[in-house]
Amino acid sequence: MKVTDSVYGLVLAGGMSRRMGTDKAALLSGGMTQLSRAVTLLENHLEKVYVSTNIGQSGDAVRRDFDLIVDRYENMGPLAGILSAMDLFPRRDWLVVACDLPNLDATTIEYLLEHREKTQPMTAFQSVLDGMPEPLCAIYQSVARPIIDSFVAQGIYCPRKILLNAPTCLLTQPIPGALHNINSPEDLAGTKIESTP
Repeated sequence: MKVTDSVYGLVLAGGMSRRMGTDKAALLSGGMTQLSRAVTLLENHLEKVYVSTNIGQSGDAVRRDFDLIVDRYENMGPLAGILSAMDLFPRRDWLVVACDLPNLDATTIEYLLEHREKTQPMTAFQSVLDGMPEPLCAIYQSVARPIIDSFVAQGIYCPRKILLNAPTCLLTQPIPGALHNINSPEDLAGTKIESTP
């Protein structure tokens, strides 16, 4: 069921995939790219979904069929995509996910939307591995912008550090393992994900 409030979806797909050696957004699972899978998952719950990318990737075949938000910031990692989205739609809240979460499922997305704490600027899951916030499946409300800007002014660009040191509602993952990501060829071993030719 789609929500009708101010939440937009943002799939982060602007990384360089250096450790993987190939574009993680283009990895295939069940005939779909990881990017297509993530976008479809969010589209089933949200009215509008955008793909965050960098300028060099914005015209490639994997991304060009989606509504893109091109990074306006450099050398900020995932935070560049989040800030760029907030620049374009400052009154919207953002459900942000990475494109390299092959186990991400509808139950996890629904749980995040249903249990987000609107009195807190950000809502995220706790990692099942170390209890730290999972910044790349989280909700960043519009009111979080000045908080994020204050960290950026200090040279802090890591979303996890921001979540750790700012008012954040932390949730327990309903399905452990749903947020395990893939960063290297070794991570692909034993998965059903495959590289494009």
